[in-house]
Amino acid sequence: MPAGIDRQGAVIASEPSKRRRRLWKWLFWLPLVFVLATSLQVAVLRFVDPPFSAFMLARQGEAWRQGDWGFRVAYDWRDLGDISPYLPMAVIAAEDQNFARHAGFDMKAIEKAIDHNAKGKRVRGGSTISQQVAKNLFLWQGRSWLRKGLEAWYTLLIELMWPKQRILEIYVNVAEFGDGTYGAQAAARRYWGKDASALGPAESARLAAVLPAPRRYSAKSPGPYVQRRAQWIQRQMRQLGGREYLEQLD
Repeated sequence: MPAGIDRQGAVIASEPSKRRRRLWKWLFWLPLVFVLATSLQVAVLRFVDPPFSAFMLARQGEAWRQGDWGFRVAYDWRDLGDISPYLPMAVIAAEDQNFARHAGFDMKAIEKAIDHNAKGKRVRGGSTISQQVAKNLFLWQGRSWLRKGLEAWYTLLIELMWPKQRILEIYVNVAEFGDGTYGAQAAARRYWGKDASALGPAESARLAAVLPAPRRYSAKSPGPYVQRRAQWIQRQMRQLGGREYLEQLD
């Protein structure tokens, strides 16, 4: 409807102009809603243990799409104090040795990964444990710029709102240690028939060794690559200081 003039002489806005104004209002409020919603997500999980992660939902959905109706994700939360300290130490040694010092992003590791990949070698990531928690909990697999941007945003929120101990606790509970096997307790029960509190250094190192590709490698029946990497991880655990390293986390 074209614009007109009412009895008092005021200009009546046309329908297209009204729609444009509503659109601009939505565009104005949308970033604020996004910031508030994502901040609330992260704030709640500072105190509430996540019942599932985005990756778990994706894996369960993948199985159902393939017609595997009997597939069930294995996940059983354990507090950090109920998990052997060897496992958090192993994942730090394997994945993020600057975990205690960085604020979510390890720029040196990112630079090394870029240089490594530019030489045409096997693609290497530079993600920290904080980034991996952000991705596993809230996002999807892939390498799009949108996902990387969201990962960076969630990583910032996680580092601002959670202590390092909480970040590590959630990581060892939601990381995938085998196809559909998430977290320390599910992995310990599946592979060795024991609780996560009873994991030894060798078992913990083998779990950490499969993290780059948990559906390709096996912690229970490790091949040459996993064996070599697990040995290297154990050496790194000792060099970092073992339990003393964990004690310096806030």
